[in-house]
Amino acid sequence: MNQSLLDLLRKVDTPTVCNAIEVAQGKRGFNDFTRGTMLCSDPDAGAMVGYARTAKIAALAPPTEPPEVIKARRMDYYRHMSEGPRPAVTVVEDIDFPHCIGAYWGEINTTVHKGFGISGTLTNGVMRDLADLPDNYPVVAGSIGPSHGFVHVKEIGTPVNIFGLTVNDGDLVHADRHGALVVPEDVVDRLETAILKLLETEKLVLDPARQEGFDFDAFEAAWNAFESART
Repeated sequence: MNQSLLDLLRKVDTPTVCNAIEVAQGKRGFNDFTRGTMLCSDPDAGAMVGYARTAKIAALAPPTEPPEVIKARRMDYYRHMSEGPRPAVTVVEDIDFPHCIGAYWGEINTTVHKGFGISGTLTNGVMRDLADLPDNYPVVAGSIGPSHGFVHVKEIGTPVNIFGLTVNDGDLVHADRHGALVVPEDVVDRLETAILKLLETEKLVLDPARQEGFDFDAFEAAWNAFESART
């Protein structure tokens, strides 16, 4: 991913990227996105963009493995998050879903991850400390809660499922207050052009619709131009 594409992806929202992927593919039916409503710690923040660093956690029940195993795995988790290509997004599945109680994403953990150079967190789990999360580190989560429960790391670097979206370690992720998607590898080289084309095409309807005196005749002309530009 070149810097020009990265800068553009940070400026546009996830629905725009979803549509642009279909432009790049030349067809409808792109399917690698989250389902349902997710919560964003900072709805006004820009999108988080980066290569996934994945893990699984649990918190509903105490761990059954020896404490030294749990501690070693947690350190392995942080080592994994600190390494790998940048930009990066932490993508963590709480395997207690839909009964998650462990707010792994509070002030301390988000600050640590931001310090590692990660651009944000995507999780089906719980976040807290909403007033104390660091600036420019959005969390898109499944819920909000007050307790960390018995939170502990279960797996590192394995495929995860976040609201119906499968994310593999290293996948290119785009996420914001609308949810998240995985960018297919085969469209990356065409994605910047597709986004710019999409934005220009949408103006064919949006610009007239924002003008005084917009009526059905103006809409019909604008829509015909829009349809022609999309084919």
